[in-house]
Amino acid sequence: MNIERDQNGDIFLESAEIAEKFNLSLESLRDFQQRKLVASTIERGEGEDAGSYRISLRIGNRLWRAVVDAEDVVRRETVSTVRHKI
Repeated sequence: MNIERDQNGDIFLESAEIAEKFNLSLESLRDFQQRKLVASTIERGEGEDAGSYRISLRIGNRLWRAVVDAEDVVRRETVSTVRHKI
């Protein structure tokens, strides 16, 4: 996964790479985005994890997570299915 930052430190991911992680076409990903069905969070590491962060992207019941080091290199990633809360 290619991770880029702008001059403000905001993180950007390539749409084509996101689509690949979720086994979607680029058109399907864009459809989910237009319907506001893509959610993301970024958590900064603290203490011994300072400098690293975790990116989470959720589309429907699928979740992609990556732990990224201070040099913006993905060190660990997972794709999983999450249950809906009742």
